[in-house]
Amino acid sequence: MHHNPNANRDLRLFAHELRTEGITGEALLWYYALKAKKMNGYQFHRRHPVGDTIVDFFCHKLNLIIEIDGNSHLLKSESDRKRQHDLERFGYQLLRFSEEEVLHRIDEVVWTISNTIETLEKNIKNQTS
Repeated sequence: MHHNPNANRDLRLFAHELRTEGITGEALLWYYALKAKKMNGYQFHRRHPVGDTIVDFFCHKLNLIIEIDGNSHLLKSESDRKRQHDLERFGYQLLRFSEEEVLHRIDEVVWTISNTIETLEKNIKNQTS
């Protein structure tokens, strides 16, 4: 379930469609913090296929996934929990925020993402030393 640039072609087309229909919080986080390497110089991809699923934001260098959940999607279903568990089991770090958090506390969300990136950078540095 690793990042594959040749991921399922239908999934890639579906991801493109989803990018044009993003929720408000997702669009805000993208333009405010993640687009064009604004977040600590790292490239994030929006609505990107990872394995057999599409994630809201993905940074390949850090194996970091960021998910923005709408009001009715707060990790309630068993399938959401399984999806998150599977992604984490394959080595992806997952951050999950509600749309409300992004819309009303964007600075806290950005701070959390930045701190997570710094922690991941330290872990990578320690593994290569």
